[in-house]
Amino acid sequence: MHNDRLSRREWLRAAGGGAVLSAIPFRARPASAQAGGRPNSKVAGVQLGVTTYSYLSMPHKVDDVIQYLLYAGVNSIELRSVAEEDLGIPQAAGPAGGGAPLTEQEKAERARAAESLRNAQRAWRLSLPMERYARMRRKFNDAGIDVHIAKFAPSSWSDEEIDYAYTAAKTLGSIGITDELSEQACQRLGRFAEKHRSLAMFHTHGQVADPGFSFDKYLAYSPANMLNLDAGHYYGATGLHPGEVIVKYHERMRSIHIKDKTGPRHATPNTNKPFGQGETPIADILLLLRKEKWPIEVDVELEYPIPDGSDAARETKKCIDYLRNILE
Repeated sequence: MHNDRLSRREWLRAAGGGAVLSAIPFRARPASAQAGGRPNSKVAGVQLGVTTYSYLSMPHKVDDVIQYLLYAGVNSIELRSVAEEDLGIPQAAGPAGGGAPLTEQEKAERARAAESLRNAQRAWRLSLPMERYARMRRKFNDAGIDVHIAKFAPSSWSDEEIDYAYTAAKTLGSIGITDELSEQACQRLGRFAEKHRSLAMFHTHGQVADPGFSFDKYLAYSPANMLNLDAGHYYGATGLHPGEVIVKYHERMRSIHIKDKTGPRHATPNTNKPFGQGETPIADILLLLRKEKWPIEVDVELEYPIPDGSDAARETKKCIDYLRNILE
């Protein structure tokens, strides 16, 4: 055991018991459901969910995503870019390309195209009837799925677009919006969250390992600022137990992204792995939440390579089944 990590045994004892941490083989079986066939991924008081980013490698219109979620038995999600894409937001004409260095003329043309796209997307957002989001919410809700969080990531948008994002999030039934953790985002979004009586939640990556990094600075900008801790990124970058952050900041946290990664001292450091094959202390985190009954959702974010013969829907279900097995 490294000196900067609590042992698995210590955390399991603190969380009130042990768990069998073996990988669960995938089996095509009916999704877990409540009476009446509705999905149910709240297990032993811990709400398990999925960020729809997990399905980006597959067709992911809302109707597609609903089928994947029902297959996994999931009743709560962080809704990502699928929302605006499904509603028809203007998209870039094609891939940006690569290879040879760009000429000055090509750089200028790309800059003009990017600005034109930003303007088109801004106009689209500000003219979109909220009834479109109300209908989307009904689709999810009719399937037994709640849109817990909406990730619009709007901190670089205009003020009017941020207002649009918060109105859309509320229409979807979300508790707030997620964006990536940065000083600009935390300074800007918190005041909009306060205005809309909502939350601004910030997703963490490897910056947690930067010298002198502190969550306190980002949370201090607004009482509406919350953490969307990515436990896998945290462990992969630092080698530290994410439970320490969860205990300290649980009142400023409403969701955790979960993935299995190797730590910084591994032969292949900070690498995404199928659940059960990495080093992230997943069981410790779940059992801590089960014991403390904190209202923090745990969302699977699928990032490891999809094995041959499988797909993101099957792999996400494996991840959910793995988490269920720890909690049941």
